Amino acid sequence: MIPMIRYEDAASLKERVMSRSQLTNDEVTARVKEIIARIRSEGDAALFDYTERFDRVRLTPETVQVTRKEIEAAYAMAEPEWIDATREAARRITAFHEKQKQNTWIDFRPGIALGQKITPLGRVGVYVPGGTAAYPSSVLMNILPAKVAGVKEIVMVTPPGPDGGVSYPLTLAAADIAGVDRIYKIGGAQAIAALAFGTETIPRVDKITGPGNIYVAVAKREVYGHVGIDMVAGPSEVLVVADDSADPRWVAADLLSQAEHDPMAAAILVTDSESTAEAVGAELERQTALLPRREVVEKSLGAYGTAVVCPDLDACADMVNAIAPEHCELYVREPYALLPKIDNAGAIFLGAWSPEPLGDYLAGPNHVLPTSGTARFFSPLSVDDFVKKSSIICASRGELEKVSDQVILLARREGLDAHANAVAIRFGKEIKG
Repeated sequence: MIPMIRYEDAASLKERVMSRSQLTNDEVTARVKEIIARIRSEGDAALFDYTERFDRVRLTPETVQVTRKEIEAAYAMAEPEWIDATREAARRITAFHEKQKQNTWIDFRPGIALGQKITPLGRVGVYVPGGTAAYPSSVLMNILPAKVAGVKEIVMVTPPGPDGGVSYPLTLAAADIAGVDRIYKIGGAQAIAALAFGTETIPRVDKITGPGNIYVAVAKREVYGHVGIDMVAGPSEVLVVADDSADPRWVAADLLSQAEHDPMAAAILVTDSESTAEAVGAELERQTALLPRREVVEKSLGAYGTAVVCPDLDACADMVNAIAPEHCELYVREPYALLPKIDNAGAIFLGAWSPEPLGDYLAGPNHVLPTSGTARFFSPLSVDDFVKKSSIICASRGELEKVSDQVILLARREGLDAHANAVAIRFGKEIKG
C-alpha cells in the first residue's frame, strides 16, 4: 500500500512532506484579508453577517455567548466514563505543565541587580474547530497550559451548529473542566479577526492558539503582529523508526492512527530492516480494510505514506532530523540509545508501549506540536507560550560610573550621541556637541 524506497533515494521525501501546506493559496488569502478588514471596521455587524452566511445561523449579542445551561446540557450528553477520563487527562496535563513554570528572579550583586520578571498574558483566545475536527482533547491542551501560566482570562470560540448551539457539545464540557472563562459560538476567519481586534461583543485578546481549517490558519498568519499566535499548523504526521524487533502489526496501527486524521496526513516508516518494511506494508493493507475511515486513510497513505529502508539506525536518525516530524516513535530495541541522535521532532515516543495516541490524550505533554518540518525551530505548546518576560536592571551610582566611559564610547561609535549623553550627564560630562 505504501511505496518502499532506499535511504539514498529519499531526498525528495522531505520536500514532499514539507510542501503539504496550502497556506500559499492566493484566493484564500485574499478572502481572509477581506473578512479581517470588515471585522475591523464593522465589528459585530460583520461578525454576525459572516456567521449567518457561512454557518447559516443568525446570532445576536445576546445569543452568541455560551450559557451555563448549555454547558450543563453538554455534561448531561456525555458518558460518565468520558467525563472521568477527561478529568484524569486534565489532571495529568496540568501536572506536566506545572513543571514548566518559571519564576521571577533577581540576581543581587555588589552595585547592580539583574533579573527577569515573568508576567502571564492578560487574555488569551482559544480556537476550537467544529464538525469532525472538534477534539475535546485539544481543548484541554490549549486551555490548561494557559491556566497553569496564570493567564487572567481565557476566551474560547467554536463554530455554531445548525440549531444555534455548539456543533460538538463535548467541547463545552472539556472547556469547563479545563477552566475556560467565556465561550462564544463563532468560527472561521471571522472568529480569528474578532479575537485579534475585538468587536462590541467579543473581547480583544493578546494571543490566539488552536487549530483550524485553511481559512483559520491563514487568518492567524494575517493577524500575527497585532496579536501573538501559537503556530500556523499544517497537516498531521508521524514517523516511526522501527528495527527488526518491532511488531509489524503495532507499527502499522501506529502509522494508521495518524493517516486517519486527514488525506493530507503523512505516515512514514523508517527502518534498517527490509523485512520489517515489507511486513508493515502487508499489515497496513490488512488493517486499513477494517477501518471506518478507510477512504481517508487510503488517500493519506497513497499520497504521503512511505517506507524508507536505511543501512543502519544512524541513517534512520539522519532521516528523522531531515524530515523533523511532528510525532516520532522510536520503536527499537534500545530507544534511549537512539534518543540523543534525534534533534528535530515535536514529540518523541520511546519503545513499544508508548504509541502516539498516549501522547494525544493522557500522558501529559502537550499534543499541540510543530508540523511540516518546523520542529527544526519550533517547540510544543507550553506554559512559556502564555507568559512574557521582562528584563530587570538596577545599578548603583558606583556601578554606572565604573562602566560609564565604556558605555559612552560604545554609544558614540554607533552614532547615538543622545544615548551617550544619558550616561555622561549624570557625572557632569554633558556632551556639548
